[in-house]
Order: sequence, then structure tokens, then C-alpha cells
Amino acid sequence: MSFPFTVPPVAADRLPGLLRQMPKAELHIHIEGSLEPELIFALARRNGVQLPYASVEELRGAYAFSNLQSFLDIYYAGASVLLTEADFHDMAMAYFARAAQDNVVHTELFFDPQTHTARGVSMDTVINGLHRACVDAQAQFGVSALLIMCFLRHLSEQEAFETLEQAMPYRDKLVGIGLDSGEVGNPPEKFARVFARCRELGFRLVAHAGEEGPPEYVWTALDVLKVERIDHGVQSTKDPLLMQRLAKDRIALTVCPLSNLKLCVFPDLASHNLLQLLEAGLAATVNSDDPAYFGGYLNDNFTQTFAAGPLNAEHAYRLARNSFEASFIEPSARKRHLDRLEAAFETFR
Repeated sequence: MSFPFTVPPVAADRLPGLLRQMPKAELHIHIEGSLEPELIFALARRNGVQLPYASVEELRGAYAFSNLQSFLDIYYAGASVLLTEADFHDMAMAYFARAAQDNVVHTELFFDPQTHTARGVSMDTVINGLHRACVDAQAQFGVSALLIMCFLRHLSEQEAFETLEQAMPYRDKLVGIGLDSGEVGNPPEKFARVFARCRELGFRLVAHAGEEGPPEYVWTALDVLKVERIDHGVQSTKDPLLMQRLAKDRIALTVCPLSNLKLCVFPDLASHNLLQLLEAGLAATVNSDDPAYFGGYLNDNFTQTFAAGPLNAEHAYRLARNSFEASFIEPSARKRHLDRLEAAFETFR
């Protein structure tokens, strides 16, 4: 894939600075996964919630995951402190402040309402708190944000339909629908009918596939759920025909390197297949997934991954450009961001 911009060569010692300074979009961020231990304890005190950990240090020390499920167990426990609209607003604003430091100019937040409604928290509390933060982020940080509501795939499709119905009064505050939680044993086609309904309603569609699950999950996410983006998708390299399909159709993959490392998808960042995806012509992007749990926000993912492998300024440009092209923003806003991206690279020429 060629781009109408000549990327200047950048010396290795200047590359980390370029990665930090270039504008970028984040398309794979679970807002509940940005909940830092310090804020978890602060919200627990505010809401009178008793945590099964004695201190911030003890909680952070529990972040040793062997797979996705071992992470999810702690993830859901952390979310238990979110009870009021103010809690959701404050959580999102903490993320936006951190994202702005990383020169994230646009982000599309995943959120899991079923995690909260199952605890008696109302849908309006969740969505209104997050939406208010999106409005405030634009005003305070110049960061635009959209909300993508995700269904928990370990639950039933009927429960997903019920969640969709609960969200309908707030549909104007949502841009899309996603699918997350434990992948293995929960193939995308389990949610075929509810995704068809979401498509009829005009939602943009994405789904987690091919992180721990096989390439077949990516195929069915595309062909059955009709998604526009694949979240993760790193197992796609095991299927040459799938790789050709993804490259031909410019299906974006929202790759999360530090998450893949923390959840043992790859043994180390040097073994990660991000470069392979790019060289095969895929629209790969870099994202942080659940940064509070996986040890890094967006710039951490960029700088650590580039330090571990033979990635250069051209790869950085492609990754950042892919993030804007794969986003759900308006064309005029996309052009402004791409112009800013090129200007940032020109300063390193």
C-alpha cells in the first residue's frame, strides 16, 4: 500500500521522539481497563466498596496474568467500584488526560455495560457519565472521542439483545457496537442475529477475533457479523488466504502489543508479528487495550515495540495513518489529522 507522502529517514536515536510526538488515534481501548489502582481505591472509598486487596501495591502485584481469563477475573473485580455517573466520568477523564500526553487526538472507547447493569448500575448512569467525559475531553484536551458499546461474548445472545434494547434511548451517543470478553469457546457467529439487528440500526460494527481464538474467528467476524474492523487479529498470520483478504479489503486490525505480551500471546515483543502484518499490506494499528493492567498506554506500546524490532519511521507513519483511516470520524476531521501527521514528520526531515 503506497501513501501520497514521502516519509523522511529518521535516525534511530530520534525515533522515540517521533513516536511520542506524532498525532495518533486509539481505536482499541477498554475504558474500564484504564482504571488505575489508585483510582480504584479512591472510588472504593467514595462509594464505600470493600476491595479484596489491602493496598494499591497488593492490587498491582496481582497483575500477573497467564491468559485472558486470569486477567478478566481481576478486571471485573476492579469495575465493581464504578457506581455513579461521576465515577464513569472521572474514570474516562483520567484516561483522556493520559491520552492527550501521548498526542492521541482521537479515540474510540469500548465499554461493557453488562459488567455494570449486572451489578444494578443503570444504563443511563454508564452512558451519560462516559458521554459527558467525551464532551469534556474535546473542550479540555482537544481530544475527540466516540463510544462503542460491547457485548460480553461469554454471555448469551439473548442477553446481548436485552442490552441493545436498554441502550436504545441513548443510541445518539453511540457510534458502534463491539464484541469482547473471553474469546475461546465463544465464536463470533454466536451473535449473528444481534449484530444483524445492530447493522439494520446503522451502528458501525467491530469485534474481537484472532487474539487467542483461531483465524476462523476472524473469517466469521467478517462474513457473519459483517464487521468493519478486527480487534487484535494477530492469529491471522496462520492463514495465508485470510491475510490476502485482509490486505485486499483494507480491513484494519487494532493490534495491542503490550496486551499480547502480558497475556502470553507472544513470549516477547521481539517475537510479535506487527512487522509481518505491515509488510503483508494489512492496515494494522497500535493500541493499548487495557493500559492500567498491561503496563502501558499508547506511546508505551509504540516505543517498546519499536525498540524490540526492526521498525522504522515509515512503519510509524503507516501505523498512525492507518489509525486515522480506520477510525469512524468524519472525512474532514480525518483530513485535518492526516495533515497534522505529515507536518509532524516534516519536523524530523
